[in-house]
Amino acid sequence: MLISVVIVTFDSAECLARCLDSLSGARAEIIVVDNASADDSAEMARERGARVIANSRNLGFAAACNQGARAAAGEYLLFLNPDTVLLEGLPEMIGALNRDPTAGAAGGLLVDPSGNPQRGFTLRRLPTFAALAFEVLLVNRLWPGNPVNRRYRCLDARLDIAQEAEQPPGACLLVRRQALEKAGHWDEAFYPLWFEDVDLCARLRASGFRLLFVPACRWEHIGAHSLSRISIAERHVFWYRNLLRFVGKHMGRRAALAMKLLVCFGAIARWTAGGLGRGGQFTWRACWGVLKAAIAEAPPPQPPCTT
Repeated sequence: MLISVVIVTFDSAECLARCLDSLSGARAEIIVVDNASADDSAEMARERGARVIANSRNLGFAAACNQGARAAAGEYLLFLNPDTVLLEGLPEMIGALNRDPTAGAAGGLLVDPSGNPQRGFTLRRLPTFAALAFEVLLVNRLWPGNPVNRRYRCLDARLDIAQEAEQPPGACLLVRRQALEKAGHWDEAFYPLWFEDVDLCARLRASGFRLLFVPACRWEHIGAHSLSRISIAERHVFWYRNLLRFVGKHMGRRAALAMKLLVCFGAIARWTAGGLGRGGQFTWRACWGVLKAAIAEAPPPQPPCTT
């Protein structure tokens, strides 16, 4: 049984070395897909024996994952963020997936540099319309412990026991190749990142596969390491645009239209709060970009995925 590790990099040199070094003892094929980094990520990966696919431009996370999957030889594909470090338990995660032919993917436990579980991020349920509405209307920011958010982010779930999961962490997602192909690979329209892993988990489940959470496999995770070259306004636009795409694809056109209205209302409210000193860095440029993304024509409910 061959395991292929696919790591997508974008200016990831500062953390990629630790990630690759942590995998040095794993019996796995290592493939690094570099999305036109300006640093020496690709060179660093080659020096550590990884196979490197160097793109001339940033194709986005999903497209790079598909590149890596096509080039990989493994029966199981471990899609790994470069800001993760394997601490222990990779054989346990592989074994859990191998023992259950109905399981299509598995994820491990993400911990911060202090060793504390990243609760709310390492394990989530698939988002409902209400969960996403609470996000765009800033309800979760003002009242993070509300019942909808607690359920969505699994804030009351045990993170010390193996269990079936709706959305294991995309930062360390082990996927059975057969399941990935049946689900249709990563949807490259979620560009450059955000919601592509949520979409894949939803489609894996819709294809009849179970998803597993295996906390015995632990990963140190930093998060958001590659966003420095993306402006704050662009980050907001990408996040909201991909959220709307997810809603249109999985919840239908009526839900997408309703979410567009909520996004517009929430963006204006957030910009207004910024003028009062409570909106952080949500500038008018960011607000206008989000409004334009919301007003744009909705994507078709079931767009084809590039394979």
